[in-house]
Amino acid sequence: MVDQNPADSFSRYGLAMEYVNAGQLEEAEKHFIQLLEHNPSYVAGYFHGGQTLQKLNRTDDARGLYRRGIEVASAAGDDHAAAEMQGALDMLG
Repeated sequence: MVDQNPADSFSRYGLAMEYVNAGQLEEAEKHFIQLLEHNPSYVAGYFHGGQTLQKLNRTDDARGLYRRGIEVASAAGDDHAAAEMQGALDMLG
């Protein structure tokens, strides 16, 4: 599905999550990046992308992605997602 429509956010997010579930974190990260390039308002991409970066021991990159995600979620009025990302950010110290 992603090959047929590379800009489809739902398919790209689903593919990234499948890579996460398969333990292929580098591939997952690539798809989260592409997802957010095509749709920077896709809030879940920031949270799960940040978690993926944490699993890759890229803490500073995860912090940056969470911070951007908090801004996007807050602007969209998605207080729950913003709070989840703030919690993840706080846990990173």
